[in-house]
Amino acid sequence: MTDAFEFTEKIRTPAYVVDPVALEKNLKCLADVSARSGARILLAQKAFSMFHLYPLIAKYLHGTTASGLYEARLGHERFGGETHIFSPAYTDENFSEIIKVSDHIVFNSFSQWITYRDKALSAGKSCGIRVNPECSTQDHAIYDPCSPFSRLGVTIDNFREDLLEGISGLHFHTLCEQNSDALESTLTAFESKFGRFIPQMKWINFGGGHHITRADYDVGKLIALIKSFKSKYAVEVYLEPGEAVALNAGYLVSTVVDVFENGMPIAILDTSAACHMPDVIEMPYRPNIIGAGSPGEKPYTFRLGGPTCLAGDIIGDYAFDSPLSPGDRLIFCDMAIYSMVKNNTFNGIPLPDIGVTDESGSYHLIRRFNYSDFESRLS
Repeated sequence: MTDAFEFTEKIRTPAYVVDPVALEKNLKCLADVSARSGARILLAQKAFSMFHLYPLIAKYLHGTTASGLYEARLGHERFGGETHIFSPAYTDENFSEIIKVSDHIVFNSFSQWITYRDKALSAGKSCGIRVNPECSTQDHAIYDPCSPFSRLGVTIDNFREDLLEGISGLHFHTLCEQNSDALESTLTAFESKFGRFIPQMKWINFGGGHHITRADYDVGKLIALIKSFKSKYAVEVYLEPGEAVALNAGYLVSTVVDVFENGMPIAILDTSAACHMPDVIEMPYRPNIIGAGSPGEKPYTFRLGGPTCLAGDIIGDYAFDSPLSPGDRLIFCDMAIYSMVKNNTFNGIPLPDIGVTDESGSYHLIRRFNYSDFESRLS
């Protein structure tokens, strides 16, 4: 892909650039898992909602999952297939609309189930309860639904067997960028706590966080786990990956605006961690830059910062073969996921353009934002 970015000086920055060839490679991997395991795989729109590419994704996946009304509507209208939704809490105001665009509705508590079951069942929806297996397999507390006092999912101590009439499935989601060994541990805990209820169900949703398209992911183990589970319980199994769909399929092209010294070389970019890639701060993580290395790995180390007034709008420290200068282009990797869906206009910083490349490497602009996009969010 590096060669395809020899033309980046022609792109107005900042710009998200998605590579459909890399995306389709991921999709073929997921479709293979589905075919070999019998699982139905859904796009988790919370990670990637670039609906321009939904026709491509829909060739390989069975539908979408949503975390709210607007995502559900987007999946229903732009993607097709099955539309699943989970929310920590539904409201009277939006539930009637959710029913119109969703096939599967997962509830976070039995109190919510009591409130909305009649409406959901009378509309012919397949309903489920999210459960909490209380099995933490990761170190990122902000992304761990099994952490103490979690607001996500019903624990076994609070499970209401007497309210299962009308419930077609159980849903758990405990993983974040993890391999199939973490799923194996989770399944052991899930079956230990909730196994006696599974024979009453039509489907079990294994949630997301499965890093299936990562190079070192144990696909064979995942397939074996799904096949064993389906054989044991005779239920439909769903997976809803987000990152795995568009992993390493997108870039964020940025321009150096200014360079100065304050104890170390500092470069200000037209790209903001806070506005354009919030997970850099929230996760936190350090995205790779094409041609750059870790501090000290190359002769010139710079701290890269964004254009906002937030002191912590820092992308990280990177080493380069030559000093940075205003006008230089930097290309951040793996920027299709959790970027476009989470960006914001803090400080009135413009949103990046959105574009795609084709097989020849040519760039095509899909969407450009302007002042009206900022103004329309305010009053």
